[in-house]
Amino acid sequence: MGPDRSLLLRSAAVLASLVVALFGCGTLSSVGGSNAADGNGPGVGASVKVVFVALDVAAVSKITGFNLADAGDLEAQVQALEDWVNANGGVGGRPLEAIYRRYDPANDSPATEEQLCNEITQDDRAFAAVLTGQLQANARPCYAKRNTLVLDATLVATDDAMFKEFAPYLWNPSFPEYSGFAEAMISTLAAEGYFEGRKAVGVVAADNEVNRRVVEKQAVPLLKKLGLKAEIGWVDTTDQGSLFQGNDQAALTFRTKKIDRVMFLGGARLASIFGAVAAAQTYTPRLALSSFDNPGFFVNNPDTLPPASLEGAIGIGFNPSQDVPDSELPFPSSEAETQCLEIYGAAGITFESREAARIALTFCDSTRLLKEAGDKVTGPFNATTWAEAAHTLEDFGASAGFGSSLGPDSHAAAGSYRVLRYDEDCPCFKYEGDNVDFP
Repeated sequence: MGPDRSLLLRSAAVLASLVVALFGCGTLSSVGGSNAADGNGPGVGASVKVVFVALDVAAVSKITGFNLADAGDLEAQVQALEDWVNANGGVGGRPLEAIYRRYDPANDSPATEEQLCNEITQDDRAFAAVLTGQLQANARPCYAKRNTLVLDATLVATDDAMFKEFAPYLWNPSFPEYSGFAEAMISTLAAEGYFEGRKAVGVVAADNEVNRRVVEKQAVPLLKKLGLKAEIGWVDTTDQGSLFQGNDQAALTFRTKKIDRVMFLGGARLASIFGAVAAAQTYTPRLALSSFDNPGFFVNNPDTLPPASLEGAIGIGFNPSQDVPDSELPFPSSEAETQCLEIYGAAGITFESREAARIALTFCDSTRLLKEAGDKVTGPFNATTWAEAAHTLEDFGASAGFGSSLGPDSHAAAGSYRVLRYDEDCPCFKYEGDNVDFP
């Protein structure tokens, strides 16, 4: 007898909403703001105001019972970062005024995103916002329109075209640019023999501006060069109903066409829901996953996907805190990671694992980038002058990622990745080989 389809769908519905809330994989909408280059920016005076937004993941985890490492006292972590900045000259000579705001992901909607933006840009009058998990299409445009810098600590699919459209306001201090990621993902899968003997591959992709651009202009041509037909399963991510309908149809199409290789472009919601609806159809293709799909979550919560769904899974990873256990990568393992742990350690804050530090590391990356670029600004201090300085930080390394990719044309800090493979004996995902630079 096959799986109880209704039970699987009900369980996956809870999972899908929680994956969105807990891990914040989504996409951005494009609306740019004016590049005000004259005078100080909002939130810049005697101090530099920066708002840190933290999702209330502990409450969600308590309700669902999902296994997540305790991220600790996020407000205390923000205070530790403020203390470190101010003990080391502030931001461009001005004290950092860090404001902590907790955001309830269960109530996420365009209206609540607009309200949060209003609070940060109008009530707080902040120079910058460090965002974690703000997924609605109106979020980033709101900050750009109000000349407010966004240091994005969310695993969202943001390509170079999007960064440039929002310039100088949108930056990712911890994760990679998306089009380079897509190219690296496909080339790695090809090198690892994932496509060997196949004429077609299923691609589950979020139906939005960024993914349309990356998939149609980049992924499909790359797959074609490898002799593969890309069967695209476009998924409308507007709500849970459309998410399930799109994934269910993709699984049905792939199964009917006997496609046994499926990769994802678009975020954690797609992989989690696809695995559930595919299992309900007794369809278990070999999956290609990445950090955007938060593979560690499935390992920590084995009931969310049938074990067969992970067998042979392979891809690329760039976010160790949500990819692999500490037994597979010493913690800390980079200069940036060590620096961040020392900053928190000076305030008496420690972490039992890298996963427990997953939010703290991204907060630290945002703070480090804010300060390093801010210290190079001379004259008026605003998003434009700060961005000009940030583009010179070619050696900036992300503590939450690998390598460095900042430079004259880059807005995303993570510069490299590793091969990621599921090990059934562990069971867990493991990295293989050395760091490889994103294209």
